[in-house]
Amino acid sequence: MPGALSFLLSAEESSQTSTTTPTGDWVARQVDARDTGRDAVIAMRMRLFDRQGRQRERTLEMQSLRGTAIAADGIGDRVLLRFSYPNDIRGTGLLVLERPGRDDDRYLYLPALGRVRRIAGAERQESFAGSDLSYEEIGGRALEDYTYELLDAKATWTAPDGRTHAAYRLRSIAKDASLTYPSAVSTVRADNFVVVQAEVFDRRGTRAKQYQVRRLEQISGVWTVMEAVMSHEVDRTRTELVVTTARYNTGLSPEAFSRRALEQPAR
Repeated sequence: MPGALSFLLSAEESSQTSTTTPTGDWVARQVDARDTGRDAVIAMRMRLFDRQGRQRERTLEMQSLRGTAIAADGIGDRVLLRFSYPNDIRGTGLLVLERPGRDDDRYLYLPALGRVRRIAGAERQESFAGSDLSYEEIGGRALEDYTYELLDAKATWTAPDGRTHAAYRLRSIAKDASLTYPSAVSTVRADNFVVVQAEVFDRRGTRAKQYQVRRLEQISGVWTVMEAVMSHEVDRTRTELVVTTARYNTGLSPEAFSRRALEQPAR
């Protein structure tokens, strides 16, 4: 889904993919290496449904900048997300700075308190802004924090339009077994390496959440998840995301991803 941080393959590794025998690690790297543009500005609606089916709607914008190399400040990819509606959450923002080899920096800005709060690594799987998505699912996770097992190299996925696509079934297992959700099984389209479905499991091995892509389109040549839903099967809630606009390669600079930028008013 939009906003995932990426691990960049070198040109040599990418050129070998057509003859490489698929493994779990290989598929995971292709997912992280897929083209998401140099940068992106994505506007979307977020709908939150409680267990009684009551709905709340929010609007937000996500900006991302992909790191082509590790900068002198040690930062790789960057993501900045900010809510613009409704008024009770307007201006709330999340900044994620990828720190290869260690925990990413995650900062949450709460305008009502007028301050920025750092999200500790142990909090990365907690609910983001009351949704069924975690900070990790919104801002991306480090490839090296998980091990990968290819469950099925010849799976299929049937899209909502009825078309069937070749896919991989991939299990991800966190190296930190104390996490709330230490494992997931994902369905990855084989032609574009987009995660189109995922089952998220808790420490008891119970399926706790399920992610599904409802609409997938190419925007400026980039495969973009236009509609998706994350359902929390234990709490019986769900969060729907609908992309309203997506722009790529807009010329964003690293300076747009700072704590000062995080505190800027929502537009």
